[in-house]
Amino acid sequence: MLVARAAHGRPPEGAASPWLFALPPGLCLVPVTRGQHGPLPRPSLQAQPSALVPLDTPVTLRCRGPPEVDLYRLEQLGTEEYSNQDALIIPAMSRASAGRYRCSYQNGSRWSPPSEHLELVATGVFAKPLLTAIPGPAVSLGEDVTLQCRTQYGFDHFALYKEGQARLQRRPGKWYQANFPIVTVTAAHSGTYRCYSFSSASPHLWSAPSDPLELTVTGIPVATRQSPAEPPPSTTEPSRNSTDRLEGAGSPADRARPSYALGNLVRLGLGALLLLLLAALLAEDWHSRRQARRSRVRALLRPLPPLPRAS
Repeated sequence: MLVARAAHGRPPEGAASPWLFALPPGLCLVPVTRGQHGPLPRPSLQAQPSALVPLDTPVTLRCRGPPEVDLYRLEQLGTEEYSNQDALIIPAMSRASAGRYRCSYQNGSRWSPPSEHLELVATGVFAKPLLTAIPGPAVSLGEDVTLQCRTQYGFDHFALYKEGQARLQRRPGKWYQANFPIVTVTAAHSGTYRCYSFSSASPHLWSAPSDPLELTVTGIPVATRQSPAEPPPSTTEPSRNSTDRLEGAGSPADRARPSYALGNLVRLGLGALLLLLLAALLAEDWHSRRQARRSRVRALLRPLPPLPRAS
């Protein structure tokens, strides 16, 4: 980009000029380089395929910045290890490779701000914990459930992972276990869960993942369970295939729905029976009080005994 700037002197007369337009007297063109003002954008650092890496498996750390970068710098914090490439390939994950990483890049003589820290975790260093659901893995819609991660070692931190989600829930533990409560479950809470245990002294060395726990939410309406891409069944002439598909898809919740209706009927019957008993007790009490008042009135209406005669 070129900008016009005032000059201290006028250009000599008759000098050849490559420009096809004339400038006012006292102005000349000065080249200005783009991007010299303002901070450079921050790069991003990612681990592929995941930042949770089992021991002895490969992982790639990749730094992404704007186009036309002169030099990348990818480093592991706390060590002197670094790479001048935009990617760092770890062929086999080890305990020494676990840690905190960041990257930056250079354009000309300027360095960009560092990326956000990437926590690279080695899993499978210790034995797997046990993940259970309290009161059970089958939960009715709207109820509460607690996922408990327990280990036999003295770890003080635990992490809960759900398949399909990028974020982990981390929580300090007590008495070799940690609770992850889920209040008012919805259809989105159903899925496969695993948990890890680790020590705060070595936050990047985790245990192996627990066995998968399948959390099932029952009582979900059929319209909620149905896939959006699947067309709704016809209400006038349902085909045999659509009827079979609905019966198979809703088998857990549909089998549980009659038991819920029966339980509601039993509770309503017990409530009505209690009301009838209370009404009977109130009627009996009212009747006994009324009889007592009538007896007192009869006693008052009786004739008084004659007075004794004077001698």
